[in-house]
Amino acid sequence: MTASATPSVLFVCVKNGGKSQMAAALMRRRADEAGADVEVHSAGTRPGSTVNQLSAEVIAEAGADMSAEVPKPIDADLLRRVDRVIVLGDEARVEPVADMRATIETWHTEEPSHRGIEGAERMRLVRDDINNRVRDLLAELTDGPGSRGPR
Repeated sequence: MTASATPSVLFVCVKNGGKSQMAAALMRRRADEAGADVEVHSAGTRPGSTVNQLSAEVIAEAGADMSAEVPKPIDADLLRRVDRVIVLGDEARVEPVADMRATIETWHTEEPSHRGIEGAERMRLVRDDINNRVRDLLAELTDGPGSRGPR
């Protein structure tokens, strides 16, 4: 962890329209509910033009909001500054930059379409997988769900 009082995380996927936006929205909601301070960002390796509408709908069902978000590219300065970089899925790759202090971790997320599950049911399973991982990450970043700072 860093000397900063507020831990920071960057969630990355390819288009920054689905999984990384979902993770960011869920982290913001969980941190807010826990009274924890976490700086949350998301980006894409090849950002699309819009947020996936179905992703936004199932995130809203979970009490989080990503409807106003816009896909954005990875920023090298942000990579240098954040404490953790989480890559969601198997397609995106993040190359470390000089003076980067963050660890890069890949979450091999649930992909229900491999089992023939599509639509909202698929997206809910993806959301729930990400939500469980976000819960654990929040605990790591804040020393527990009710903590106000890093370890």
